[in-house]
Amino acid sequence: MQSNPIKTIFTGCMVVTIAIATNGCDKDKNDARPQDNSRIPQVLTDNFNLTVMNTVVLRTHMKNELLKSGPYTLFAPSDEAFNKAGYGTVTAILGASQQLIDGMANYHVMPGLYDLQKMPFLFNQEIKSFSGKLFVTRWVKGQDTIITVNGSRLLSSGISASNGYVQVIDRVLEPYRHEQVGNAVAGEKSLTLFYHALRVAGMIPLLEGAGPLTVYAPANDAMKAYGYPTLETIEATDPAILRNMLRYHIAADRRFVNDYILSTGSGSATTQGMINNNSVKVTLVPDPQQPGNFTGITLRGTGNTADVKLVRRDIIAGNGVLHITDQVLRINQ
Repeated sequence: MQSNPIKTIFTGCMVVTIAIATNGCDKDKNDARPQDNSRIPQVLTDNFNLTVMNTVVLRTHMKNELLKSGPYTLFAPSDEAFNKAGYGTVTAILGASQQLIDGMANYHVMPGLYDLQKMPFLFNQEIKSFSGKLFVTRWVKGQDTIITVNGSRLLSSGISASNGYVQVIDRVLEPYRHEQVGNAVAGEKSLTLFYHALRVAGMIPLLEGAGPLTVYAPANDAMKAYGYPTLETIEATDPAILRNMLRYHIAADRRFVNDYILSTGSGSATTQGMINNNSVKVTLVPDPQQPGNFTGITLRGTGNTADVKLVRRDIIAGNGVLHITDQVLRINQ
């Protein structure tokens, strides 16, 4: 029996028509799917205290990254933290270089979920961001459990997104540029005399080791006041004498300022052992705005007659931490 060609053509047209209609319905269904408006970039946008960090994310590739399923953990400095770092407004951060903003975004984001409230009670536990290592401390101080990241305080860990966590911190994390703390010293213009003393004393290899180390480096003015006004003066000094002085400025540990605040007992003073087997007194600096809290530390060597203050603190390197001081730590008066 022969088929009707007209019927066949008509039937084929019906099949095509039905297929088109079905595809159209499927497309309408896809377009109607609700969008996920609770991912990390949207959480930042909705939080009035994170406007500067929101701008950082929007200005970089991290916006598209954080719209993916993740999961991610974002350490978000508060607007007040950016203000302390010199970027108090969105306008200020918009004036920063793209390289700086990219580095800042990469260093504050971790691939994976990190619930810091569930980490062990330990100092400086290593985690990794998109651009380097960070160090998390979880410790009990009085009635409170305190968490720090590179020495910055965790203010809030309860902001959840559909693809991760936003954890608010009180300082902007400075991405580290050097794996070795010796290179971090060399990279600071205010430490040229101290670095030269390290070289003449043959101590650079120590600072290039695995560590961890903490270096309390006197600024150039402090070295001049101590009796080393020029590179030539340092070169003319017996390396053994230099080593004796320099070893009193290095601790075989990674110590952020907040580590001392957390580990000091009921009093306001503790000690730090140095690699020359002598100790430095560490005194906590009270917070005038919040009695019972502390904002920093001062140091005093056995030969110092006045407190040694930190000019800069918590400069991180891959194998340690660098602090810059306003005086040399003296063993003898």
